[in-house]
Amino acid sequence: MKTVKDVSEITGVSIRTLRYYDEIGLLKPTELTEAGYRLYNNKALEKLQEIMFFRELEIPLIDIKKIMDTPDYDKEQALLAQKSLLEQKRNRLNGIIELITDVLGGVNTMSFGAFSNEEVQKMVNYTLECMSKERLDEQVQRYGSMEKYKEYLVSGFANEQATADLLKWYGSKEKVIGSVMQATGNTEEVKREQEENVKIYKQFMAAKEADNMDMAHSAVEMLAENYKAMFALDNARNILLDLSKEYLQGEKLAEAVDSQFGKGCSGYVAHAIQHYYGA
Repeated sequence: MKTVKDVSEITGVSIRTLRYYDEIGLLKPTELTEAGYRLYNNKALEKLQEIMFFRELEIPLIDIKKIMDTPDYDKEQALLAQKSLLEQKRNRLNGIIELITDVLGGVNTMSFGAFSNEEVQKMVNYTLECMSKERLDEQVQRYGSMEKYKEYLVSGFANEQATADLLKWYGSKEKVIGSVMQATGNTEEVKREQEENVKIYKQFMAAKEADNMDMAHSAVEMLAENYKAMFALDNARNILLDLSKEYLQGEKLAEAVDSQFGKGCSGYVAHAIQHYYGA
């Protein structure tokens, strides 16, 4: 048996709080001594631990009592649910920590000014210069002329949603421009990045088959690093979260992924990304 002072020292829960838990019937002492001192056995300590897990999720005491007092309360299922929710909370905090790290590193994550015509033309012209002759000829033939293909590229920056996404992914228009101007059009480099993506998606499928979320989280981390390399990003969180939404909503992209890597791959990747970032 442990006294209220012992329990407070072991758990970090104040004596005043333990007394209050007794008053509201959330955690009654195992027994009272003749002198009126509260004593707790191991079972009571285990219940207190469960209460502490609920409190980490910021669940009100009155709701915790209702949950734990229900006749069909299943301790194991409650712990599994708590574990999942706390993991999501941890992952969400990890995402926030990444953003804070970017801000400390000088990244302006709130600069959402529109691109000027001069900036758009600069990026489009550089993109055309970096394209291989074969790729450029293919696109010119597809759109009818060089001017029409150029107009198509420029139109992408007139799309408010597309521009908003770019600014969200990079944090500022300066970062977007810098990323475009860093592109080399190196086909070998692109090939390596695509091969890395295939490797990562195969790991996602292995994680899906093994029902191993740790393996899936590892794949998300690898995917984030590859996307950062592919698109010259400081942080891949936003682009991956948008990718997960596209997988869950966009039929064509999801079908293409499932066709290449196996049925259900796109949905699993989407949920793994959202779980990792606590979304």
